[in-house]
Formats: sequence, C-alpha cells, structure tokens
Amino acid sequence: CRLGPRPSGSAAMTRQRALLVEHFRAAGGRVAGQAFEIRDRRTGRPVHMENLVVEWHPDRTERILLGAHFDTRPFPDRDPVEPKGVFIGANDGASGVAVLMELAGQMPALPGPVGVDFVLFDAEEYVFGPRDPYCLGSTFFARQYAAGRQAGRLAHRYRAAVVLDMVADRNLEIWQEINSLSWPDTRPVVESIWAVARRLEVREFVPRPRHEVHDDHVPLRTIGGIPACDIIDFDYPQWHTRADTPAQCSGESLEKVGRVVLEWLREQR
Repeated sequence: CRLGPRPSGSAAMTRQRALLVEHFRAAGGRVAGQAFEIRDRRTGRPVHMENLVVEWHPDRTERILLGAHFDTRPFPDRDPVEPKGVFIGANDGASGVAVLMELAGQMPALPGPVGVDFVLFDAEEYVFGPRDPYCLGSTFFARQYAAGRQAGRLAHRYRAAVVLDMVADRNLEIWQEINSLSWPDTRPVVESIWAVARRLEVREFVPRPRHEVHDDHVPLRTIGGIPACDIIDFDYPQWHTRADTPAQCSGESLEKVGRVVLEWLREQR
C-alpha cells in the first residue's frame, strides 16, 4: 500500500510487479510474466498488462492454482465524497497478494504429489465506466490455458483453482460464494476447504452461501475448464471507497485465511 494506487499500466504497478518478482524468487519460486495488451476504451491507446505466474514444484504435473488480483481500481467509485479520488485498495487488491507472499515460505517443503502455481492477475478491475469488462487478466490466462490443453502443449493439469480476494477485513466473514457452490465440479472444492476451516476452528468461514460474485474464478472455470472457487468477504463497508486502507485490515484475518489454505494444500493427494 505504500506504493500508492496500483492500477493496471501505472508506474506503481510496475514497481509492485518488480517487488513481487524479487520476493517470490527469493523464496524459491520460479516466476514468469504473462504479458498481454489491451486498448484503453477512453483513449484507444495500448496498455501493457502482465499476469505473474509463480511455480512451486514444477515437476509435478497435477497442480493447484492459487490466484489473486494485484491491480487496484482506478478510482473509488463508491466513495460518497470523492468517487474519483485516491484508491489504495488495501483489502481489495493487496490482501490476497499478502496471503500468497506469506504462503511462499511454506511452498518449497509442501509434501505430496501436487504442485502449486500462484497466479497474480492483472486488470481484474481496470474499469472506468459501466460498460468496461472485469477480469481481463484471468480471462487471458484461462484462454491461454484452454488453448494449450486443447493443442496438447501443456503437460500439467489444474485440479482446482482457489481465488483469494478481500480477505483482510477486521470483521471477517467468508461465506460460500454462490457460483462456486452451484457448479457441480467446484462444489467439492468449496466443501473441502470449509471442512478444513471447521476442523481448525476458524469460524470466520461460514458454511452457507450468501453472495454471488463475478470474480476471477468465473473465467478460470467457464473458459479454462478449471474447477474454481472464490474465497471472498464481500460484506466490506469500505469496498471501492477511499477508506479501503490498512487501518481497516487485520493481520489476524490474513493469518486465518492463510492457515486454512495451507492446511488444505497439505491434504491434497
């Protein structure tokens, strides 16, 4: 958050990307960029976008994808005073990234036959108006993955994908996202994660559906064919406002989410 707003194509996003590459490589991950370009709907100019893919145990062909978007919305459109003011995105943008950064230290020793990829999606909300599309980075990733699988170019297969978004709320309540629960191939993923939370007595994971969210898990599943679920606390009063700052976030919330995800990964066989 000290980098300031980090919308796609900005200098702060470039600095953030460099920071993350250094962090994950130092932890032992194999990091690669997945670049693509869009045309800005306002100006028609090209904008550089780039997902980051961090591979752990790349020799394991059966894999899990853990994803988070690392861009911030260009402005706080729901702010009651300055809807085009400064948006830091501490929870909506930084929290999922923070969990992945912390989990990196545990990945080299991850047991079992399943490998893990962290994917940081660009342009999840490069949105300036009501007609602009969301989830550009995950859509690009899903198309590349689906094409690679169809052409037989990829040796690996994603068993499941789990997207982390808005997981730092001080009053954390993570209900089961409706899309994730309604898809037959994804429902077992949701149920297994919430079962781990129950065993760990992390009561912030509520085993009932509430919100239907169009997040990065949607293109991963509908385009990429990956059973994909969303871990998200969508009941966040500071959503898309100037008040989405570190003061509204909790390290304890991040720890609880990370602990559940790590234990779930350790149980994959």
